[in-house]
Amino acid sequence: MSSITASPTPMNIDSAAHVHYNLSAAELVEDAIKNGEVELASNGAITARTGKYTGRTPKDKYIVRDSLTGDKAWWDNNNPMSPDVFRKLLGNAGQFVKGKTLYVVDTYAGADISHRIKARFIVQKAWHALFIKQLLIRPTEDELRSYQPDWTIIDVCEMTTDPAVDGTRSEAVIALNFLDKAALIAGTQYAGEMKKTVFSVMNFILPLEGVMGMHCSANIGPQGDVALLFGLSGTGKTTLSTDPERRLIGDDEHGWSDNGVFNIEGGCYAKCIRLSKEGEPEIWDAIRFGSVLENVVLGERRVPNYDDGSLTENTRCAYPVEFIENAVLPSMGGHPKNVLFLTADAFGVLPPVSRLTQEQAMYHFLNGYTAKIAGTETGVVEPQATFSTCFAAPFLPLPPKMYAELLGQKTEKHGAQVWLINTGWTGGPYGLGARIKLGYTRSIVHSVLNGRLNQSKYQKDPVFGLDVPKTCPGVPDEVLMPRSTWFDKAAYDKKARELFEMFENNYKKFVR
Repeated sequence: MSSITASPTPMNIDSAAHVHYNLSAAELVEDAIKNGEVELASNGAITARTGKYTGRTPKDKYIVRDSLTGDKAWWDNNNPMSPDVFRKLLGNAGQFVKGKTLYVVDTYAGADISHRIKARFIVQKAWHALFIKQLLIRPTEDELRSYQPDWTIIDVCEMTTDPAVDGTRSEAVIALNFLDKAALIAGTQYAGEMKKTVFSVMNFILPLEGVMGMHCSANIGPQGDVALLFGLSGTGKTTLSTDPERRLIGDDEHGWSDNGVFNIEGGCYAKCIRLSKEGEPEIWDAIRFGSVLENVVLGERRVPNYDDGSLTENTRCAYPVEFIENAVLPSMGGHPKNVLFLTADAFGVLPPVSRLTQEQAMYHFLNGYTAKIAGTETGVVEPQATFSTCFAAPFLPLPPKMYAELLGQKTEKHGAQVWLINTGWTGGPYGLGARIKLGYTRSIVHSVLNGRLNQSKYQKDPVFGLDVPKTCPGVPDEVLMPRSTWFDKAAYDKKARELFEMFENNYKKFVR
């Protein structure tokens, strides 16, 4: 046990047999192996299996409805929970930890100290402690000596709830109490729920300070130009932002303040399915001792088999951002020059790249169209077309117009150009067409960021009204206008009109 003094928590942990405070990565790896929680892979990472839940379970997420959240929260998007139910669940958690070993990890969320919270995690498993230690910002030893948490997140992953008794939907629950600055995660061993809980907290706090919380990756070019890449899981945020020609700020969660862009986290959470050294060398090299693999199957001599999706397509790895060789530390940058909306179009009808007007940017941001990729949420086994407003609906506690207005204000004030990038299907919908080649998408992103696409001639997409470049280095011209990639042009026209009508119908709820 560390000599660091414990601070009061919203849950009684005095009955726990052992409480370990802020162990090192090596100590947590040792405990996770000793406890039988993980296996050690040949590259030095540990690999854990998350059981039933191999992705997030957003339908089991709640916000406590009280005097603070009652007239602020977006209740159409968030399940309400009464303060009494939350307190009861915390009491159950206190009983559950009796005689058990717990791990406490003190972290920061927010690289910009002007918009930072201190988030303390109390977790049941050593590998969960290592995961969140590597995913958030790690205080120094000096900072830990005087550390007092702003928020406490309790992760009792093996404690299940009873819907008939506890009023929950299933055995799992993720509950956020903004008034008490506490959160409870139970019934799921998927570690990603911890990081997304912090993101949800920041998405409540930051907009009230005039700061935009963003589900995006961010990097910086050789000339100091910052780019943001928005998108839901599986659309390519981590892969496309990890670029040897640009320095990485972060891969998933950021804030945009008057000072510029800052990473909320201190680590990366990369998808591993079909990962290769040739295709994603920076991510490949980041998986080493101190990294945490989730649901990655080990082959002979404990070598990770990244092609094996037998447990889930949503195989993952968590590692500190400094494991990426050209990462920016501290993880901050100036105001963005380019903003990219990544969407994985399962209909196969959106162009691979479009330049958006300010009005179109607001339209596509509020719609947040993409396909949910297999495994990222419970029950999703193949891509499903969906609208996730602001490309972040599961993590938005406040009404979406607040985030959209902030984006509009900031892009206009700082002259950022917004682009729509389709990383999904072409030549037909999912099942008939093919996924757009990663090499094409990389060429598109490079041409956006180096300014070459601003020099291209443009043509108007007849259905969506988007400005589409006629040429792009490294991409065949016919790929840029998706209709030309379909054998059956009439089928394309029908599918494109179908998606456009879905866009229009979804957008109506934002203009009431």
